Amino acid sequence: MNESGDKQFFWGVSTSAHQVEGGLSNDWREWEAKNADALAREARRRVWPQYILGRFPSPIDPENYRSGRAADHYNRFHEDIRLAAALGVNAYRFSIEWSRVEPEEGKFSVSAIEHYRGVIRALRENGMEPFVTLWHFTHPVWFSKKGGWESRTAEDDFLRFVKRLADEFRNDVTFWVVLNEPGMWVADAYLFGSKPPGERSFSSLVRVYFALVRTQKRAYLTLKRINPNCEVGIAESMEYCTHSGIRVAFDYFRNFFFISRVRSSIDFIGVNYYKRVGLWGGDRENVSDMGWEIYPEGLGYFLRRIAKFKKPIYVTENGIADARDEKRSEFIRRHVDEVMRAKASGVPVKGYFHWSLLDNFEWNDGFWPRFGLFEVDYKTEGRIPKESAKVYAEIIRKFQTTNSKFQTNLKF
Repeated sequence: MNESGDKQFFWGVSTSAHQVEGGLSNDWREWEAKNADALAREARRRVWPQYILGRFPSPIDPENYRSGRAADHYNRFHEDIRLAAALGVNAYRFSIEWSRVEPEEGKFSVSAIEHYRGVIRALRENGMEPFVTLWHFTHPVWFSKKGGWESRTAEDDFLRFVKRLADEFRNDVTFWVVLNEPGMWVADAYLFGSKPPGERSFSSLVRVYFALVRTQKRAYLTLKRINPNCEVGIAESMEYCTHSGIRVAFDYFRNFFFISRVRSSIDFIGVNYYKRVGLWGGDRENVSDMGWEIYPEGLGYFLRRIAKFKKPIYVTENGIADARDEKRSEFIRRHVDEVMRAKASGVPVKGYFHWSLLDNFEWNDGFWPRFGLFEVDYKTEGRIPKESAKVYAEIIRKFQTTNSKFQTNLKF
């Protein structure tokens, strides 16, 4: 299709429904209602730089921790897709919100389905391949009230949703990401209690973990049965461990365990990579606003390691919280360089998706982390291009060789 002499390389951006759409009613919205005040009180005990504290909404304000209308992407997707097109991307990763499509158990919303059909159509019209995520942390309220993934009907419930979308979009969607970061999510939700349902139970963690493994396998069969030509994958979070003495074990259990369980039920692997982690030390100067250590070499490491699975690889998320946009341009340059080094060495990496197109709602951290190539003014919902957006557009243009359609629109 275009770049770097490879007709299958995708340059893209990523979003997720709960983080940008606004106006949702799901288990995360209920979680926010219960926890916003406590999160704001906790934030008041921290020392914040003025460039974060002085922006709306402030991290010490409970409003920061309620998603509300978020970036209002549900109503402004046409505008946002045009912004993505201006970057020159030829792919866009987004999630379809289960709670919108099936607001009541077994009852599907035709209007919600048609909305997402409109999103897909707009992407196609703007030269972008849709990469559709089916599960990105959130659930319908009715599903959670039944016990969530611990319910005996959980897998069937989710597969009903998957089948409906596969039927609806069999001719429109080629790339499906069934689960986003299942390994990390299940630990946060069932061991550390930091995501809904907020449990701290190892037995629950194990049950849900393997329910998600089975779900990936069953969803794969469902999607392939309806459209044998579609590509079905997973996006898993990966963190580079500083300490070589424990890196092998850390990789096995933290980074590769889930993928290893479902390797026969995926056509591609999505890598979500943000940071290097360690038990002590680290470079505390070279960090994002969230304190995440920047280590581009870790991305190259994972691309080479994942090549052992002999599947196409996509960098499905890679980004930085950088409210002043001081580090993002270099962050993108260095991570893209790692992608291209891996690609040149024979690693089957087929695409790079930057997180994110827009500033968005970052779960328990709320709105204050700024990951977007486009700033969102949360008072007006206006979009403002950052300098890093222009840099990303220039990087894409540099690697394009055959399709001039994506080389001409660098004005925002």
